[in-house]
Amino acid sequence: MRPRDVLELVILAALWGGSFLFMRVAAPQFGPAALIELRVGLAALLLLPVLAWRGHLAPLWRKAGPLLFIGVTNSALPFVLYAWAALSVTAGFASIVNATSPLFAALVAWVWLKDRLSAAAMAGLLLGLLGVVILVWGKASFRVGGAGWAVAACLAATLNYGIAANFTKRFLSGVDPMAIATGSQFYAALVLAPFAVWLWPEAMPGREAWTSVLLLAFACTGVAYVMYFRLIAHVGPARAIAVTFLIPVFGMLWGAILLDEVVTINMLAGCGVILAGTGLATGVIQAPRRLAVVQGRG
Repeated sequence: MRPRDVLELVILAALWGGSFLFMRVAAPQFGPAALIELRVGLAALLLLPVLAWRGHLAPLWRKAGPLLFIGVTNSALPFVLYAWAALSVTAGFASIVNATSPLFAALVAWVWLKDRLSAAAMAGLLLGLLGVVILVWGKASFRVGGAGWAVAACLAATLNYGIAANFTKRFLSGVDPMAIATGSQFYAALVLAPFAVWLWPEAMPGREAWTSVLLLAFACTGVAYVMYFRLIAHVGPARAIAVTFLIPVFGMLWGAILLDEVVTINMLAGCGVILAGTGLATGVIQAPRRLAVVQGRG
């Protein structure tokens, strides 16, 4: 990759890692539904003119059904789940769980689309699961004061990302990726609008919360999507997915610097094992040849 592409990759990871920080700051004052409505609605307002300038608005109504499904599973539901989890778990913790998204995508592809998984990919899935166990060890309590439900919400969010990725592959193949990104934010905003109105906070959130919302919507969502698809165009999807490995680094970094969050040994160990499993499952990390040639079938 060119130095410029590497720089864009790092900036993108910093933006997406920052999204967990901004949700952590804004969620207590806005509540999950109102916060995410603002996130996806404002992001759609930024992305729609870009899509119109490219002349690719037509898929928004020609593919309304599939885009609505993607809007729910790739934006509305997982974003709300992460925002709700942010009330209980740290930004760094949530960003690490987010790194399991490619693992869930591979698992859903195996179960639903009957994609073949190599032995290396299977080993990666099991390794990623082990990483999750290490990460949540001591946290997954469902008693009062425990973070068990917040952990479950984070994992449910990444499962939704995995479903959305495979649905896109099956039903939106050939559609402009920027149209998918824009449509997902637009339809997510439509779905969440009544819930946001119903659950709108009674007290006006403070300046810090509003600043977090604006940065979350415009920088971490709108600008980040544009950068992501620029990277895919320049270096290809296989290299662009490397951003997955950098997001937890920035998630933990921003949380530690700006919110005084503690980075625990469990977080570092779980992060390392999850990323190793993700690397094997996605082929970024090459397994030994004898392991790689053994094929599994779903």
